[in-house]
Amino acid sequence: MRKEQSFTFDGLSLGTCYYPEHWDRSLWRDDLRRMKAVGITLVRIAEFAWTMFEPKEGSFCFDFFDSFLDLAEEEGMKVIFCTPTATPPAWLTEKYPEVLNCRIDGVPYRHGMRRHYNYNAPIYRKLCARIVEQIAAHYAKRPCVVGWQIDNELNCETDEFYSESDSAAFREFLKRKYASLDALNASWGTVVWSQIYTAWEQIHVPRLTIHNSTNPHEMLDYYRFVSDSVLSFCAMQADILRKYKKPGDFITTNGLFGHMDNHCLTDEALDIYAYDSYPNFAYCLSEDPLRSDDLNDRKWSRNLTEVRSVCPHFMIMEQQAGANGWNTRMEAPAPKPGQLMLWAMQSIAHGADCVSFFRWRTATVGTEIYWHGILDYDNRDNRKLRELGQVWQRVRNIQAVAGARYAAAVGLVRDYDNLWDADVDVWHRRLHKASEKAFFTAAQLSHTPFDMVDLRDETESAELAGYAALFYPHPLIMTPERARTLRRYVEDGGTLILGARAGQKERSGRCVMEPMPGLLASLTGTSVEDFTFIGPADEASRMDWGGQALPAGIFNDVLKTETEDVRVLASYSNNYYAGSPALTERRVGKGRVLHFGGSLERGSVEALLRYLGLREPWGALLNLPEDCELAVRETEKERFFFVLNFAWQGRTIELREPLTDADTGEAVRGGVALKPFETKVYRQRIE
Repeated sequence: MRKEQSFTFDGLSLGTCYYPEHWDRSLWRDDLRRMKAVGITLVRIAEFAWTMFEPKEGSFCFDFFDSFLDLAEEEGMKVIFCTPTATPPAWLTEKYPEVLNCRIDGVPYRHGMRRHYNYNAPIYRKLCARIVEQIAAHYAKRPCVVGWQIDNELNCETDEFYSESDSAAFREFLKRKYASLDALNASWGTVVWSQIYTAWEQIHVPRLTIHNSTNPHEMLDYYRFVSDSVLSFCAMQADILRKYKKPGDFITTNGLFGHMDNHCLTDEALDIYAYDSYPNFAYCLSEDPLRSDDLNDRKWSRNLTEVRSVCPHFMIMEQQAGANGWNTRMEAPAPKPGQLMLWAMQSIAHGADCVSFFRWRTATVGTEIYWHGILDYDNRDNRKLRELGQVWQRVRNIQAVAGARYAAAVGLVRDYDNLWDADVDVWHRRLHKASEKAFFTAAQLSHTPFDMVDLRDETESAELAGYAALFYPHPLIMTPERARTLRRYVEDGGTLILGARAGQKERSGRCVMEPMPGLLASLTGTSVEDFTFIGPADEASRMDWGGQALPAGIFNDVLKTETEDVRVLASYSNNYYAGSPALTERRVGKGRVLHFGGSLERGSVEALLRYLGLREPWGALLNLPEDCELAVRETEKERFFFVLNFAWQGRTIELREPLTDADTGEAVRGGVALKPFETKVYRQRIE
């Protein structure tokens, strides 16, 4: 069972990312006062400033940031202080080149960017521990310091590591896991293509191969190793910070990047999790903003849902404030009027109780001169600053939202074994991406709030009991422990929906020699007789569900009923297996399990939600066009309905029962016209 979140904010608050080392001291006080005027009470500093603290090896200097903290305390500004380990200084990488990360072909990433280090070089661990200890011992006692950020965006830029230090650490990781080479060879299936290892020194992190293909079981363990490396690096710093931080101060890091178990990271090292939200990526010129099925900036709600699964009441360390881009990549338009408010409310609607904007002022030097902040180069007041003031007005009106839970009766189940297996296995990846995208799109456009639910061997069925239905689209890897938990969830009254390829593999990624859905077969009462991708020459797969033609996805498992209590809900209507079961239902205990042989598409998800009586749960209260997202947060006494208009045109919503406008305090019923990008928050007392 996951531990309870150890830190929450007392109320909603706003912050910004600030770089005193980038600006003349004459600007500092005016900057802090202008921040306070628009509701900013918190600044994050120092995440890339290692050289400012240690200009030469072993020579430490604290005067610069002391002077800034003195000013922050005079002005009543709170501070999140960062450990600067994302940017090792030039003196460090020149003297100790073993700290550098490498490409898969062994070529090192040199000094001049950021995140060019690896987590496993012993000298880097030692030097990081020393700088964190020095900074924490000196600054933690300051009254203005209320929180600590570890590093910056762990596994950003790259989530793969190929240095010699990583190979050495990988071997130790594998020795702990397998104890013997015989056990490793058996798990990895190294008998294939004569890959058998006879000495630990023969094992390396993945290296360049023909077609860049490597042993899939090795790759799965490699991604587990990368995650383990991140966690231990972060925990090392957290342990040091806990020795010095004041009671009530929090430890966090900002992320949601690949090959990292963010749930374990939070449980084992952090007090609260932080995310960097940049919805404007949807409109970068390097992307394709015309892909209507991507939902553009609205799809950041998917990311925020994932963050909420890690930490129910999180913070945004970097919230989009201006156009994003570097001089080397990414070009984007400025946010339109209303989008700064829209994206901030998007974050708060999904569980953020503190929103910190990136950045206060746009940089005038360096790679990020086009990653625009609230203020532009000229330092004048502008429309973004005025809109931030409007955000603060809204935040003051909805302070009671802080700590409110996100209300969702539907869960999308995920687990790291299958997430990483989808990185290894392109067949798995296609299904995973297609089904998760379809599920999100269908839930969003039908105004059906949902959670992402992390499943692991130690998860207890009681943790799942709050969900009327759980969708688990493609759990190729299944373990006995998870199968038992899912059975108990169903027996206790839950509804489980499984998709194609369920139960195909065991934890190493090896395919099991039994009919799918493998360990789940006794629950579903079905087996898989045949299976196929839908090829480019094939007609799109369809199924008939009570006379309704529905899409059956890009992959089809042909199902067979194995027990008499299985009911066929839908059958395939084309391809060589037309007439065979595509969707079955079985009652188990107080609940039921639906086995779907396909991958999810919007139409099939909406049909399933409708069948389960879970589609648009707030439809009797609010009628919204598809362009508008609905998110609901609630306490024991009150609900907050966030209505977010992502359309570039005005939209009209209908309140079918009276709700209180959080901004005006007035009861509202009937039609309400929303401007482009406009947001509304409505309150409802719970009787």
